[in-house]
Amino acid sequence: MKLVIQIPCLDEEQTLPVTLGSLPRAVPGFDAVEWLVVDDGSTDGTAEVAASLGVDHVIRLPRNQGLARAFSLGLAACLERGADVVVNLDGDNQYAAESIPVLVAPILEGRADMVVGARPIADIVHFSWAKKRLQTLGSLVVRLASGTDVPDATSGFRAFSKKAVERIRVFDTYTYTLETIIQARQKGLEVAWVPVAVNAELRPSRLITSIPAYVLRSMLTIVRIFAIYRPFRFFFLVGMVPFLLGVLLCLRFLWFYVTDGGVGHIQSLVVAGILTAMGFQIVMAGFVADLLSVNRRLLEEMQDVRRPPENKVS
Repeated sequence: MKLVIQIPCLDEEQTLPVTLGSLPRAVPGFDAVEWLVVDDGSTDGTAEVAASLGVDHVIRLPRNQGLARAFSLGLAACLERGADVVVNLDGDNQYAAESIPVLVAPILEGRADMVVGARPIADIVHFSWAKKRLQTLGSLVVRLASGTDVPDATSGFRAFSKKAVERIRVFDTYTYTLETIIQARQKGLEVAWVPVAVNAELRPSRLITSIPAYVLRSMLTIVRIFAIYRPFRFFFLVGMVPFLLGVLLCLRFLWFYVTDGGVGHIQSLVVAGILTAMGFQIVMAGFVADLLSVNRRLLEEMQDVRRPPENKVS
């Protein structure tokens, strides 16, 4: 059994030595433990530092492609190098490496295909009040969309079985955390979570340049998740808003029509017709989106069946 610990990095020349200094070279249940760093177009000496500190595999991207893309390319590289289990963590030493044996245990025991390391959000002192609330909101949305009980859906400290790595595909360009949990459940993979420890902050988060920007990106990600993975429910709820408003206006017109003898208020009927038609069209769009979603999942399942059973090891 081989464990590969992957670290997507962007300009982590200063923090990477601290992160690598705590990584294990032996984990119970594995015959080999290797490290893999994905240098996402860094402008400093991240790749050189990684190589000098004994990282087994350094993947250098010619330009910055974003965290989600670096994560996905890292998973593919781990498979090519014969990984049976992949652990993903950040290069800023946010997550405590001593939690890795706990993180991989559910996979080794056959209880899970993907394990999320849940941080003690309420106790992390460098997280602002707004960030803590957003982490909670994001996790709630993922639980509703996926049917899981993961309390920290935005945690990047995760373990994946080979089966999970082969089946998960990330479409979001901003982050992979929320989408991978929903995808895993949709594809019949078992998702578990374990509490993990965190380290003191070495640098501010690069995903959160400002709270307003983070709120906007988080909300867009959440909306996109529902539109992609629960399209009918999403469009149905959106379409019901104008449809019900149109029905209320129509009832208003009927009330005045009966009580006033049919005098005036024709504008209510016109607006009611527009709103109900708009709502109906949105709901119909939900039907079409749901069919497209089913078709996409069928195509992905066909690709999984056609994939060769063995991966090239380099």
